[in-house]
Amino acid sequence: MRIPKSVSALAAAAALTALATGCGNSEAGGGQADGEQITVRIPDPGNSGALAVGKKDGSLDKALSKVHAKVRWTGSAGPFAPAAQAMSADQLDIAVGSVTSAITSLTQAPGFKFFTATAPDGAGEGILVRKGSGIHSVKDLVGRKVAVNQGGTGEYLLLKALAAHGIPASEVKRVYLRPDQTAAVFNSGKVDAWAVWATYSVAELGTGKAEFVADGKEIGSDNYSLTAVRTAFAERHPEVVRALYTYLHRASAREKRDPAAYLNVNTDTGPQALTGPAKAAQIDISRRGGTVGPVTRGDIERFRTVARFYAEQKVTRTTVDVAAHVLDVEKLS
Repeated sequence: MRIPKSVSALAAAAALTALATGCGNSEAGGGQADGEQITVRIPDPGNSGALAVGKKDGSLDKALSKVHAKVRWTGSAGPFAPAAQAMSADQLDIAVGSVTSAITSLTQAPGFKFFTATAPDGAGEGILVRKGSGIHSVKDLVGRKVAVNQGGTGEYLLLKALAAHGIPASEVKRVYLRPDQTAAVFNSGKVDAWAVWATYSVAELGTGKAEFVADGKEIGSDNYSLTAVRTAFAERHPEVVRALYTYLHRASAREKRDPAAYLNVNTDTGPQALTGPAKAAQIDISRRGGTVGPVTRGDIERFRTVARFYAEQKVTRTTVDVAAHVLDVEKLS
């Protein structure tokens, strides 16, 4: 499962506030009587993706009703860091994010675990440059300014690309910006490049004025997408987590086969909608992308590779043990 790709993410602080709105302790925090309906709190998915379809047609609530659960949509899907804080504070039960953001979030006091993994998006993420910028390779980034989100996908992609070409990280200026504020800075020329993922790259690629100097596949990205669940919720309601996994697994396979059906779910106009070349780019990326699956041993080894890389690059102080925060969804019942 991917984070809805056409919807601009909220700023971290704003997202955390939104996630908390109207979200006191759920039933999961205080026990559950037999037969009582369970509520699972999930950020509103916006205008694209499997969850957006599940919300609109009621198929997700129908699937969860089999385990006496329903969704409460709250806030908006945005950066993983504030969502991780919201889960740890018992204000949210489910969130989606990259393994890179997950690693930095795990350096705090995590109250969540991961139960799905989707393979890295080799086509939708990478280092974006403006056409005509004179930047034709990763080596051309030396001495340039590159916008990244600190500790997340952007910083990972840039550092990974530089390391692959033997370029010291100190030779490129990292400009830390919130993802939702970067497009204007990038297009104004105040930064020379933008290390970014499909949520934001699709709109830029759709203008025909930007291109990847290196995409995730060329970079060798191990940047998986993960679904996290609040630890206490998973412990009390494993059957709900398993049902949610089954829904996401099947829906993501349908989305891969027919990406267009999962775009512009609620509206085909306005800032949330994808049209023209941007829509075509997103359809191509989705077709080439992965599907939601359980976290395998092979996945965990790649998570460890990212964690070691982050420690080596001084993004984290130590190597984070991601494996300690993974659930085997196939053993949940």
